[in-house]
Amino acid sequence: MIFYFVLYLDMIYLQETQIPEMIPALEMALPAVYYVVFSTFLVYRVYIWSEKLYARKYRRPFFLNTVLFKNELSEKQLAILKNDFGFYKDLQEKERIIFRHRLARFIKAKKFIGRNGLTIDDEMTTLISATAIMLTFGFKEYLIDLIDKIIIYPESYYSKLNDSYHKGETNPQLKAIVFSWKDFKAGYHIGDDNLNLGIHEFGHAIHLNAFSNNDVSSLIFRKGFNGLTNFLQHHKAVRQDLISSKYFRAYAYTNHFEFFAVILENFIETPTEFKSRFPELYKYIQQMLNFKFAGY
Repeated sequence: MIFYFVLYLDMIYLQETQIPEMIPALEMALPAVYYVVFSTFLVYRVYIWSEKLYARKYRRPFFLNTVLFKNELSEKQLAILKNDFGFYKDLQEKERIIFRHRLARFIKAKKFIGRNGLTIDDEMTTLISATAIMLTFGFKEYLIDLIDKIIIYPESYYSKLNDSYHKGETNPQLKAIVFSWKDFKAGYHIGDDNLNLGIHEFGHAIHLNAFSNNDVSSLIFRKGFNGLTNFLQHHKAVRQDLISSKYFRAYAYTNHFEFFAVILENFIETPTEFKSRFPELYKYIQQMLNFKFAGY
């Protein structure tokens, strides 16, 4: 429609600049152009509508990965990914190709900022970005539009907002996610203690992003999250079991944002135990993230 309008203005301009011999050709072309543009728009809208219907029923998009121009990591970034990120090692080779492409895109799309004298290096950008790509690997839209910058401190930092030291935070107003690099690395040092700063904060970012966007992956997440909260509201025994088991740390029960971020840590770090203890919750998280690879 916009293209048609531009051509219409061009036709008026040609009339005013005394080039009447071109007007008949434009008059013949305009209906065809209008038809192509309108048909393309209509097909696109039908596709979006159909995909959302499909997603509501099957909890996944039509197509997850469409790579037209593959992005590549540097040799150093690839070495860090292969050596230091266990999730990548558990993927099938075709999934690793997609992971590398998505990781390279994420690194290019975000601005990394060091604070308190910290110099950003490949280890920081690769491992932090790989955490985001891991959590959104089942998403069609995986770049987490809510954030455009990643701020990294050497260690826990002082916040004037509440006069306390923080290890990390997600700030949608600033479109930023913040990490203490020391504490981020500590989250991966022990891989099964259900304490992982990177997973926790990106969990917040994904949660907030899904409730502020209308893409198909956000739709799937919201549907799953609403189903999860509804399930817990109607199953008092499960709620009591969650608390008494002490499998999830107490911080999970602060609010629904912290609940998701905490159980996401458990889902990633101890999936077998999670699935054994709370199979219904496990299934909801798996559906919300469309997370069906690497043994999950």
